[in-house]
Amino acid sequence: MREFQVNGRTISAYLAEPSQGSGPGVLVLHAWWGLTKPFQQVCDRLAEAGFVALAPDLYHGKTTASVEEAQEWSEALDQDMERWRGDIAGALQVLRQHNTTNHANDRGKLALVGFSLGGAYALDTSVTLAEEIAAVVTFYDSYSGLDYQSAKAAYLFHFAENDPFNPAKSGASMEQELKAAGRPVTVFTYPGTRHWFFEENHPEHDAEAEQLSWERTIEFLHQQLD
Repeated sequence: MREFQVNGRTISAYLAEPSQGSGPGVLVLHAWWGLTKPFQQVCDRLAEAGFVALAPDLYHGKTTASVEEAQEWSEALDQDMERWRGDIAGALQVLRQHNTTNHANDRGKLALVGFSLGGAYALDTSVTLAEEIAAVVTFYDSYSGLDYQSAKAAYLFHFAENDPFNPAKSGASMEQELKAAGRPVTVFTYPGTRHWFFEENHPEHDAEAEQLSWERTIEFLHQQLD
């Protein structure tokens, strides 16, 4: 973990850089557990694929394995929109400082990869900071009703088939909404999976779905950022 100062705000985040030292930037937004090891490992895997990856700690040092506690914390954070939007905007500035190669991506834009809570925040950011975001990937989350007409990003969604938090039909709804807004969108639903299927430290983890969704994510990010 490292700390960065941005406009008077301290951003604590996990940074992973590719072996060549530079690459397109990807901001990773953690689920309601906090910035736990699986999300740090996502950054490491992105760096192995050639990206500069940064995961801000939106809970400012707290993590949990309790669903009840995670729900309480996420609901509290949702109510403090100024805080989480500010942390994400600051983290994007930090990431841009490390995103030192834009030879093909002349727009200089960044990508977002969000999980559950972080997925919703990624979708919000793609609208509120539209000029900065070229691509968004979310795992098992959606966010209907945003002004996607103003967005500039392409979108990739990964949904679980059996998900009490975000039913699979959310994928069809998001696809319809984004297409109506003129945005490129791809939606995948993984048969037999449940919420948290990507995270190996949860019993819902599905190794096959994790691998397939990861391959699709990396291909998508290279298409949008290289």
